Amino acid sequence: MKLVFAGTPEVAVPALDALLDSGRHEVVAVVTRPDAPAGRGRRLVASPVAERAEEAGIEVLKPVRPREPEFLERLREIGPDCCPVVAYGALLPRVALDIPTHGWVNLHFSLLPAWRGAAPVQHAIMAGDEITGASTFLIEEGLDSGPVYGTVTETVRPTDTSGDLLTRLAFAGAGLLAATMDGIADGTLKAVPQPADGVTVAPKITVEDARVDWSAPALRVDRVVRGCTPAPGAWTTFRGERLKLVQVALVPDRTDLAPRQLSVGKNNVYVGTGSHAVELLWVQAQGKKPMRAADWARGVRIADGEVLGG
Repeated sequence: MKLVFAGTPEVAVPALDALLDSGRHEVVAVVTRPDAPAGRGRRLVASPVAERAEEAGIEVLKPVRPREPEFLERLREIGPDCCPVVAYGALLPRVALDIPTHGWVNLHFSLLPAWRGAAPVQHAIMAGDEITGASTFLIEEGLDSGPVYGTVTETVRPTDTSGDLLTRLAFAGAGLLAATMDGIADGTLKAVPQPADGVTVAPKITVEDARVDWSAPALRVDRVVRGCTPAPGAWTTFRGERLKLVQVALVPDRTDLAPRQLSVGKNNVYVGTGSHAVELLWVQAQGKKPMRAADWARGVRIADGEVLGG
């Protein structure tokens, strides 16, 4: 099939590579978000998908909005059979959805209908899911509600961050998307409507969502830290300044600390929660690089009775 791939971040690159390497399909163009400012100089930088496409010599389309007449006209000129999508980052209007013969097929990082929305992996970890996965489905105008072509499952490991899990799903999902394109081309794969039961939503995680509530149980604190790593980054405050929490560990046998209360040893930093303590392993103070929590504690000289989040 003649394909136009739509995607933007690094997590979409494995799927683009899988389609480029498939030998069965021709990726003739990619659609991605416009160049965005990045780094200290805030210079405009192309998306990872755009960079990969340019390396492969593929046409790159960067509409500000995918309803722009110029973009729609170019898409009609190309005449794709199908448009596979991975984390493109913009809503597709009906007029665009109708152009490819087999529509736009999205690779979504959840087992639909669970976790429809922008942040399925983060929400799966924060909710304590033990199994998640990826799904390919035909895009409709609803939020991730279209019929499903296929799924692949993935175990959520006890120490997984959203970054860890998303990396594994990106590669597993790349194979799923390539197989979905094969099945559509062969006419052997039909999309099945999603069940009405089991729908959950996964809106974008805000900075406020990532603020740790120390009155919550330790398990919840751990899930928020892992779910918000690497972005937007779980955080609390110390002496009025933001402190990013990069990694924590559960300490079930330490129940002597009140919520928010700090306890500092020679090589350990503990903080109380609504159940038992957690150990701070890696933190990042405002304006600093990530560091071991014990090194941070020595530097700030924590006094008796000091707390986090106050």
